[in-house]
Amino acid sequence: MILAAVEETAVAAFLRDAGLIEPGITPRFTPLTGGVASDIWKVEAGSAVFAVKRALAKLRVARDWTVPVSRNASEVDWLRAAAEVVPDAVPRVLAHDPELGAFAMDYLDPEHHPVWKQRLAAGQCDPDFATAVGRTIGAIHAATAHSQTVARRFANDALFHAIRLEPYLEATAEAHPDLAPALMALSRATLATHIALVHGDVSPKNILVGPHGPILLDAECAWYGDPAFDLAFCLNHMLLKCLWTPSSAAGYLGCFDALAAAYRAEIDWEPKHELERRAAALLPALFLARVDGKSPVEYITDESDKARVRRVARHLIVAKPEQLAAISDAWAREVLR
Repeated sequence: MILAAVEETAVAAFLRDAGLIEPGITPRFTPLTGGVASDIWKVEAGSAVFAVKRALAKLRVARDWTVPVSRNASEVDWLRAAAEVVPDAVPRVLAHDPELGAFAMDYLDPEHHPVWKQRLAAGQCDPDFATAVGRTIGAIHAATAHSQTVARRFANDALFHAIRLEPYLEATAEAHPDLAPALMALSRATLATHIALVHGDVSPKNILVGPHGPILLDAECAWYGDPAFDLAFCLNHMLLKCLWTPSSAAGYLGCFDALAAAYRAEIDWEPKHELERRAAALLPALFLARVDGKSPVEYITDESDKARVRRVARHLIVAKPEQLAAISDAWAREVLR
């Protein structure tokens, strides 16, 4: 969306109606990196500074991928629910227009809130921060587990299937027909598991390194479902980063261990081994999906690196390990030799 005459746009009108832009003030919109799913702007209106996010119907990926913009409302609901549990770990929602598919939130200056992905890309592997991430995710899951109120509020099975299970697990099944029965069964089992409030996109690109710890963004996939998905989704990035900055592979794997241990310590809503078993089933499938699904990571481009992911991931999907350590150990043997 081009905001050349911002005072005439639907976004600017929404902001004025919400009282965020005072009469007579002409706001300035500066596009921010919005990833593949949304447009995001920094908005400056007089002395006020905030961010606005508007969901896209068609995602910016090579393959055709359209999803409902109603996910914007789910994200707002997730931010508000998470704020009740970990108020320092999410930005404050300032206003929301569900029909427009847009909301305003606090603007967090990148000088004081760098993106964790950028830190990791530079080889800055801080196990203490990874511990804080694991603890934060676990706290949200613990506070929302087995809540019928939260379950009704985030009954987003169709949305989660469209945004996560179909483009990751099911698209990967198409690319690997021999694994299709296992991957499709995993997709069905995950969708049928309803335990806690899931973020759905706990990725380093969506985590800021704030002054008081991690700040989670981009909860467009919010769903009352399997908390193991959030754990596996985030741990997957610690594995993938080993190919982005190979000299820091040991550090990434150290973050993997720290995050998993911190999360495990928060589990009080079900037997720890049950959740870990589900996470261990999801992780190699998600690992393979970031090479052969609809949303491959942009930094693994070398065919030999893709082959390494496929070799290890395929073996693990067949082997069905029940512990996360078995997965990190298998990848360590590949990248640290």
